[in-house]
Amino acid sequence: MASIEEIREDRIKKLNILKEKGIDAYPARSHRDFYISEAIERFDELAKKDSIFMVGRVMALRGQGALIFFNFYDGTATFQGLLKKGDIDDSKLDLFNITIDIGDFIEVFGNLFVTKRGEKTIQVKDWRILSKSLRPLPGEYYGFKDEEERLRKRYLDILVNEDIKDRVLKRTKFWASIRNFLVNKGFAEVETPVLENTAGGAEARPFITHHNALDIDVYLRISAGELWQKRLMVAGLPKVFEIGRIFRNEGMDAEHLQDYTQLEFYQAYSDYNEGMEMIKEMYRYVAKETFGTSKFNIKGFEIDLDDDWKTYDYVETIKKMIGVDIWTAELSDMENKLRELKVEYDAKGFNKTRAIDNLWKFCRKQIGGPGFLINVPVFMEPLAKRKEGDDRVVERFQVILAGSEVGKGFSELNDPIDQEERFMEQATLREGGDEEAQMHDHDYVEAMEYGMPPTFGFGVSERLFAFFVDKPARECQIFPLMRPKEE
Repeated sequence: MASIEEIREDRIKKLNILKEKGIDAYPARSHRDFYISEAIERFDELAKKDSIFMVGRVMALRGQGALIFFNFYDGTATFQGLLKKGDIDDSKLDLFNITIDIGDFIEVFGNLFVTKRGEKTIQVKDWRILSKSLRPLPGEYYGFKDEEERLRKRYLDILVNEDIKDRVLKRTKFWASIRNFLVNKGFAEVETPVLENTAGGAEARPFITHHNALDIDVYLRISAGELWQKRLMVAGLPKVFEIGRIFRNEGMDAEHLQDYTQLEFYQAYSDYNEGMEMIKEMYRYVAKETFGTSKFNIKGFEIDLDDDWKTYDYVETIKKMIGVDIWTAELSDMENKLRELKVEYDAKGFNKTRAIDNLWKFCRKQIGGPGFLINVPVFMEPLAKRKEGDDRVVERFQVILAGSEVGKGFSELNDPIDQEERFMEQATLREGGDEEAQMHDHDYVEAMEYGMPPTFGFGVSERLFAFFVDKPARECQIFPLMRPKEE
C-alpha cells in the first residue's frame, strides 16, 4: 500500500498534466443547474431535458477505460455518473481516466436516465475539473488512526460520517428552535461584551488577555452577558436574550468545555415559579423541533420530557441520600463524608461551599429527572433573590436530566444592598483561594441602585444538545479545541 506522501506525489503529477494542457484545476466558477437532492426529487421531469449541469466531489470510482461509473456528492445527496466511450469525446474520457481521483470536485454535463439495475444516473457528455484533491480521503486507503486525529480533522469526519453531518445540522436546528421560541414570545435578541473588566454572572475561572489599545488586562466573559442583560432590565427592556460564546478556564470532561455556546434570557415582572413552567414548555418545544420526539435515552436514563417534572429539595435530597444535614454539619464532617464516598475534589481554596457542592454532585448523579432542583442555600448563589418565608435559601432552580444540571434559572436579586453584601462574601472566598468565587462588580451594583424590576433569568449551554444526542460535549462541537499538532 502506498504511503500518503507517495499518493500526494502521484496526484501532483496528475495536477501538472492538467496544467500542461492549459486546464485550470481550481477555477473560480462552476455551472450547476440543480443540487443533487433536487435532481433526485425532480428526476422524472429533469430526465426529459436534453442535458443539465451537476457538480460534486467524487466519492467512488468503478471501472476504467471505455466505461467508468462514479459516485459524486454535493453536500445534499450522492448521485451516480457514467462516462462511456461514444457518449463523450475520447480526449475527455482519456483525461478523466488519467487525472481524476476519489476526492476531486468535478462538474458534469449530460442527460439523466435509469440504468438496467434501476440506478438513477447522469450520462456524461462533458466534464470539467473544479478542484483537484492532493490527499486521499479516509476510507479510500486510510482511516483515522485515533480519536484525536478524527477530531482534529473534523472536516473529514463530517464528510465521511453521515451521523456526524446529521449532528451538525441538528445542532443548527437546536439553536434556531430556541431562538424562535423566545422571539415568538416577544424577546429581543441582544449582544453584550465578550471582553470585560470584571468576569461576572457565574462562578468560574476566567481567561485573561491584554487589551493593547487601552493597555489593560481584561477577561473573556464567563456568562452570556448576565450582568449586562440585567442592566437592560434597569434600562426598561422587558424581555431580552443572547445566544453567544462564553469561555471558562477550567478542566475538560464529558460535560465541560472551555469555550462553548450558551443561551441566557431575562424577563421583567416574572419569577422562578413562572420560569419553571416556561422552561418545561421550551425544552419540550426544542426537543420536538430538533429531534421530533420528547423521549431520550441519556447516560442510561430513560427520559420523557412530556412526563410530569419532579422537584428536588437541595438540602433534603442531600440529607436523605447520604445523611448529611448541611445546615448543621461542620466542614470536617463534610470532608469525612467525601472521603467515605470516595469523591475526589480540589483542595485548593476548599471551603464549606465547595464541600457542599461536591456532596450534592454525588447525589445528583443518581437522579434521572426530568425535574427541578430547588431551595439552594443563599451562600451557594450570590445572584438570586432570597425565598419568601425562608431567607436561608434562594428562589433558584436547576433543570435535572440524567444525573446532571442542564440549565439554571432564578428570581433575580434586585436589592442592591443585599447584592453588595453577597459580592463582599464572594470577595472573601476569592481572597481565601477560591478562584471560582464571583468578582465584585461595582458598576453593576450602581446600576441596580437606579432600580431593577422583579426579573426571572435563565441560562443553558450546548450541554443540553449533547445530552439529547447522548454524546460527550466535545463530540457535539463542530471544531473542538485541540492541542497544537506536534511536528
